[in-house]
Amino acid sequence: MKHVVIIGNGISGVTAARHIRKLSDHRITMISAESKYFFSRTALMYVFMGHMEFKHTQPYEKWFWQKNRIALVEGFVKSIDTSDKKLILSDGSEILFDDLILATGSKPNKFGWPGQDLKGVQGLYSKQDLESLEENSKNCKRAVIVGGGLIGIEMAEMLHSRNIPVTFLVRESSFWNGVLPKEQSEMINNEIRENHIDLRLSTSLKEIISDEYGRAKAVVTDKGETIECTVVGLTAGVSPNIEFVKDSSIETHRGILVNEFLETNCKDIYAIGDCAEQHNAIGQRRPIEAVWYTGRMMGETVARTICETPTAYKPGHWFNSAKFIDIEYQTYGWVWAQPKENEDRFSWQDATGKKSIIISFDKESKAFLGINTFGIRLRHERFDTWLTEKASVEKVLEHLKDANFDPEFFKPYEQEIIDKYNSDFNAQLKVRSKSWKRIFLKA
Repeated sequence: MKHVVIIGNGISGVTAARHIRKLSDHRITMISAESKYFFSRTALMYVFMGHMEFKHTQPYEKWFWQKNRIALVEGFVKSIDTSDKKLILSDGSEILFDDLILATGSKPNKFGWPGQDLKGVQGLYSKQDLESLEENSKNCKRAVIVGGGLIGIEMAEMLHSRNIPVTFLVRESSFWNGVLPKEQSEMINNEIRENHIDLRLSTSLKEIISDEYGRAKAVVTDKGETIECTVVGLTAGVSPNIEFVKDSSIETHRGILVNEFLETNCKDIYAIGDCAEQHNAIGQRRPIEAVWYTGRMMGETVARTICETPTAYKPGHWFNSAKFIDIEYQTYGWVWAQPKENEDRFSWQDATGKKSIIISFDKESKAFLGINTFGIRLRHERFDTWLTEKASVEKVLEHLKDANFDPEFFKPYEQEIIDKYNSDFNAQLKVRSKSWKRIFLKA
């Protein structure tokens, strides 16, 4: 019986274990130093905000693991012996494997700031980070968050929910403007400020100052300003968690290098999720994708390969979603911060400044390339179909009702959107009625 060992019990590792069990009778062992049981990482903020308890983030009952013969080991892997197929744990114990899956996720970036290891300074990624924030935020008079990404705005919302004043340092001239087009980036700037968060754009961290007890008491910005605080959130992105691999024969770059089958350079050793880096990027995707659903897809893919059905990783069309305080965001296909040479763009925003769509399409063929939407929920399946069939931007706009996933009592905006497009592009498009047949038959 083959022994498959998985390091990491996040969405990637757990998905791999579940599907290996579905497809085989292999012996399965999962190792994690973070927590014994799998939990939904994206739900951590709601635990802090009081919307749920930590136990509610665990989708499987504790009996699930024993029933499915998945052994759980709490421990930290110190090193990997690839020739003898052996793991050495920090307590000196050893685990032998036939196949090894590395699913160790990410860790918050640190850039050598003076004071970055002081008490009260932390990231927001792990269960331990959540526990640290609970402790660090007690009696907090002000927090400073460094980094203008998705984790940063989550942390700002969490602290704000407990009435803790927050200063948000963003190096860029507008929030997430390396990803979002200008008008949507500015929309998020406004949303942050409307929630009484002190947003400092074009401002970087210079150093963190310690008190006499080794705890953060203030930060100094590149503008020379000193901001008193007792919590400093370092949310300037994440990096693959691969330090324990670097002394092995497994090839790494920024992450653990893998081919299209998620295989490393070492036989029977694979890497999936945030820690994996594609030798060759897939289409326009980045070689490393720290995204929940891609980790799940990698886990399912590698399970097939290990169970003797070699399968290449094919993530399909890019999509993602997030929430910027009270504004929901979805993206399908590609909408770059700046349009590429072959692209044209259509933009609409409602009068409140809370809802927006931007659609990218080919200048010559009018083929739909991607959409960003803020404040309007859209059906993933519709856009996946339109991207696959290379539908025209006119078809997408005329049938936008098919994609709308908002509840019935929400205000519809399709007519406003069509009117704006017709005005901008001298067109005569009409809103088509919703067709459940098209929606469910993917026609």
